[in-house]
Amino acid sequence: MKEIHDIVKAHHQAQKQGIKTALATVVLVEGSSYRRAGARMLITENGQLTGAISGGCLEGDALRKARLVMAQQQPMLVTYDTMDDDDAKLGVGLGCNGIIHILIEPIHPDNEANPIQLLSIALSKRQNTVLITLFSLQNRKAAQPGTCLLVADNTVYSPLTNVSLKTTLTGDGLQVLQVGESVTKTYFTDAEYIGFIEYLKPVIAIIIVGAGNDAIPLAKMANILGWEVTIVDGRANYAQAERFPEAGRVVIAKPEQVLAHITPDERTAFVLMTHNYNYEIALLKQLLPLQLSYIGMLGPKKKLDRMLGELEDGGQTIIPAQLQNVYGPVGLDIGSESPEEIALSIVAEIKAVLSARKGYSLKQKALAIHTPEVK
Repeated sequence: MKEIHDIVKAHHQAQKQGIKTALATVVLVEGSSYRRAGARMLITENGQLTGAISGGCLEGDALRKARLVMAQQQPMLVTYDTMDDDDAKLGVGLGCNGIIHILIEPIHPDNEANPIQLLSIALSKRQNTVLITLFSLQNRKAAQPGTCLLVADNTVYSPLTNVSLKTTLTGDGLQVLQVGESVTKTYFTDAEYIGFIEYLKPVIAIIIVGAGNDAIPLAKMANILGWEVTIVDGRANYAQAERFPEAGRVVIAKPEQVLAHITPDERTAFVLMTHNYNYEIALLKQLLPLQLSYIGMLGPKKKLDRMLGELEDGGQTIIPAQLQNVYGPVGLDIGSESPEEIALSIVAEIKAVLSARKGYSLKQKALAIHTPEVK
C-alpha cells in the first residue's frame, strides 16, 4: 500500500501543477517476473515516475507508451515477452523468463471514479478492499475498461454504466473480499475481458511502546515501509513529536490508558520496548485477551516468562491462543547487535508474521518465490 500512497500523493502534486498523468498497472503475469500483478507506476507527461512495474528495465519503454496514452487519452495494453528476442532488441532485458501484461490508463481528474480516485478511497479505509481492473487480451484495439470498480466498506464505487457487468463484478468482488485472495477471471459481454480482482489489505500499523533512543531506528524503518507508526510512552520528556518525526501519532499515557487511544485490528503490531518492567506487564495484561496478530517483547525470554507467571499468579487466565502471536524475544535471529540491526530484525519478523511466512532464506524454498505458503 505504500506504493499506492506514493502514487496518489504524486498525482495530487501533478494535478496542482496541471501536469497530465497516466497509471501503469501490471495486470497479468505468465511465468516469472520481478513484480507481480498489482504493481503500479504513475507516469507524468514530463517523465516523472512514481512506483515501479519492473526492476527498472520496463520503465523507459512504458514512459514512451504512456506519453502516447496521455496524448490520445485512450488506455493501452502492452505486453512484454521476456522470452522474445524482439524485446531484447528493444533493450527490455528482464531476465525473468515470463510474459508481463501492463495496462496504461490516462487519468482524467474531472472523473470522480478515475483509477487514482478509487485508489484514494481504498487508502482512506482501514480495512480490506477489492479493486477490479478489466482488460482485453483477445482484442487489444477494443475498449479497455481498466480500473473500474472498488468494493470498500460495503459500498461499491464504479464508473461502469453496464448494469449487468457491474452487478457481476460486484458479486465476484465480494467473494474475493470474503476469501481474502486476489484472482483473475474471464468475462463475456460485448467482448471478452479478463478481470484482475485484487485483494488489498490496509497498511501495517505498528505501535511502538517505548520512546527511548532504540525506538528511533524502528520508527524510521517502519516509516520507510509505509507503515502507520504510533509511539506510546508514559514519559513526556521522551514521547515527543520532535524525536519521532516519522510517527503519525505520539501518545503519552499510562499503561491502563493506552487502549483508550488506540483501536487495534488484524494488521496492528505492538512492540513493547520501554525497558520498564512494571509498565510492560501492566500493558501486557490488557493486550493478551485481545489475541492480537502480533505482540513483540524486547528482552530475554525469561522476562516474558516471568511476566506471564505473575499475571497467572494474579488471577489472570492465559490460554494458548493468547500466546500464539506473542514474540519474546522480539525479532528474527539475524545476529542483531546495534539498535538499527535490532530494528531490522523486528520489522522483518512483523512482516513475516502478518504475511503468514516463516522468514527463512529464499534459497531454501523449493517452490517459486510467489507461491503461497502452505498453512
